[in-house]
Amino acid sequence: MLMTRQGYEEIEEKILAPYARKSGQTKGRLYPEEEHPVRTAFQRDRDRIVHSRAFRRLEYKTQVFVNHEGDHYRTRLTHTMEVAQIGRNIARALSLNEDLTEAIALAHDVGHPPFGHSGEKALDLMMQEAGGFEHNHQSLRMIEKLERRYPQFEGLNLTWEVREGIQKHRPGEAANTSSLEAQVADLSDDIAYLCHDVDDGLASGLLSEKDLAQVELWHHAFEAIRKGHASVSSEIRCYYTVRNMINTMVTDLVKYTDHLIAQNKIQNLDQLKEVRQRVVDFSPEVRSLVQALRSFLFKNLYNHPQVQKMNDQALQVVCDLFKLYKASPHLLKETTQAKLKGAQLQQVVCDYIAGMTDRFALNEHARLCELKDKIL
Repeated sequence: MLMTRQGYEEIEEKILAPYARKSGQTKGRLYPEEEHPVRTAFQRDRDRIVHSRAFRRLEYKTQVFVNHEGDHYRTRLTHTMEVAQIGRNIARALSLNEDLTEAIALAHDVGHPPFGHSGEKALDLMMQEAGGFEHNHQSLRMIEKLERRYPQFEGLNLTWEVREGIQKHRPGEAANTSSLEAQVADLSDDIAYLCHDVDDGLASGLLSEKDLAQVELWHHAFEAIRKGHASVSSEIRCYYTVRNMINTMVTDLVKYTDHLIAQNKIQNLDQLKEVRQRVVDFSPEVRSLVQALRSFLFKNLYNHPQVQKMNDQALQVVCDLFKLYKASPHLLKETTQAKLKGAQLQQVVCDYIAGMTDRFALNEHARLCELKDKIL
């Protein structure tokens, strides 16, 4: 039996919560297009994101450890896929729109520069005169302007709901100003990076089980496997503990969000707009545990001397590249130089570097620094 777009839309109307975003009620696209016969608007958005170059480049962009540090560490791409998977599960449990949640999650980091937050810090420093740099804003810029796939328009021409979800994916902005699907994507990001950074930190040897024993969220999850499976290997023990942490956070988030929806008597989208607090949230108890885990990681992993050394080097690479391209625009690719006719030099350079992978940035830096005396 053929399942049409209209069929999917009818199913959404029947099974999704009244406060969920329905694809059949989308506010539309900036450039009108004919609807697809067998895919909903949000399914189509998801596919456009996955097929974009910006999405593919995430495979070679840093999460915590630079891509060449090891084959098993998470990249920005694997992190994004984990966010999308967690987000779909939460959305399904809350009867929200899974396709919209997934599309927002898949696009939330497409504007992230190379070398993780060090790259973001460097571009923000270089772009101070032009208002700074923020990767969520760059993600929106990427899908609205920079990613060219269609002859009729710039960008991917995604629906208003996906673009709004990406724009609101910032600390403090996902509360009460966006869809529940965007709020789910926002906290799915937190769950994914906190738990999986623990996993990568253990694999790198920068964190140990002994270090993590002081973290209550880890301790509770760890005890569950220590008591029932004391003889398993350290690798399995750590994996299972991280899995239990994710399960604790997701389960609490679903239950407490359901409680907040009932407490605020939300029965439709109009009532959701009137709520002046975050609706998708952890309980106060678990939020405290999550914050303690976050503080532990900043102290013991993100600011670890070995990671900081790598971050300092990455920051220098990005700053050097920015200065070189700004001083000598002819070093930019011809297709990028063509954009200078209608845009500020700083912005063109910023866009170019933000789109780089770790590997390309390092290779460009090595090549241009050898020629530095000749080109400046």
